[in-house]
Formats: sequence, C-alpha cells, structure tokens
Amino acid sequence: MGGYQVAYLVTVTNKFKAAMAGAPVSNMTSAYGGIRWKTGLSRAFQYERTQSRLGKNLWDGFDLYIENSPLFGIPKIETPLLMMHNDKDGAVPYYQGIEMFMGMRRLQKPVWLLVYNEEAHNLKKVKNKQDLSIRMMQFFDHYLKGKPAPRWMTKGVPRVQKGKDFGYDLDSEEITPGVMSSPNK
Repeated sequence: MGGYQVAYLVTVTNKFKAAMAGAPVSNMTSAYGGIRWKTGLSRAFQYERTQSRLGKNLWDGFDLYIENSPLFGIPKIETPLLMMHNDKDGAVPYYQGIEMFMGMRRLQKPVWLLVYNEEAHNLKKVKNKQDLSIRMMQFFDHYLKGKPAPRWMTKGVPRVQKGKDFGYDLDSEEITPGVMSSPNK
C-alpha cells in the first residue's frame, strides 16, 4: 500500500519537495468494480474489508471512496510526483496509474509515469530495476539537490525510442523544472 499512501499524501500535504509512488491505486471508485488480473478475484473485498478497510460497499460508503481516492485530490497537489505502473500488474490495475497521470497532466501538475512493459507489480528484470534506480536518483537529485533535470523529465522520450534512447543525459536547455508541456501542445 506504499504507492497508494504516497499518492494520497501528496493530496493532503505539501510538506514534501518530491515524491515517488509505485503502482498506486488512484481511484477507488473505478478499481472497486474490477478484478485482480492475476487471480480473477473481485477487488471489492480489499476496499470493504482488507487493505483499505473502508467497511462499506461503494454505494453505502460513496463519500469514503471519493475522500480516500487520490484522483479527486489532484487539484491540491503541488508536490512533483514520479510514478511507476507496469502493464502486467496483476495486483493494481495499470489504468489506475494512467488515471492519476492523465489527471495530473490535465491540471498541469508536475508528474512522470514510468511504465515497464511485460512487468508485474514489482520489477523482476535487472535492466528495469537499474533503469528505475537511475530515474529515481535523477528525479530526487533534481528536486532535492538542485541538479539539472535529465532530458526524460524535461522533454520526454518518444514511444518509438523507448528502450533505445533512455534520455538520461542532463538537459542543458532545461524547461521549467518538473513541469512537462501541456498535453494539448
């Protein structure tokens, strides 16, 4: 639940200079009706009784689901957020990361989403673990130590270049730190 906790925390406090969330549940209302891809079990139980412990179903506790879903707190976020959410995650649906990322981008919040293809909830491939470590170090070096941002943060890496061009090089023409251009540009 660490990814969820980080995503939620940045909606209720601005005391952190930067944050990283791995595979966070961002919208409990949309996740509630889904299944765990790996097991096929309904996700409702975890919101009602286990991990989230809201104690009510979606309809009887709708306000609890909204209040505890980071997605609905995006307007209050000021903390730059780095997220990782992988496309074969059987525990937390991949679309949860997409919802949070797209919401933050739409409201022009500083956010980056790392997606490791063919990886589950936790990274298994050494090359991906190394890549995540490098990107987290660069992200936190930028926000906590004032170092220049790498190109993957300022300009991104086109999808067709994924795995070929990592964008690790520091951007000498850095755009506004941590703010990616509008998705409409």
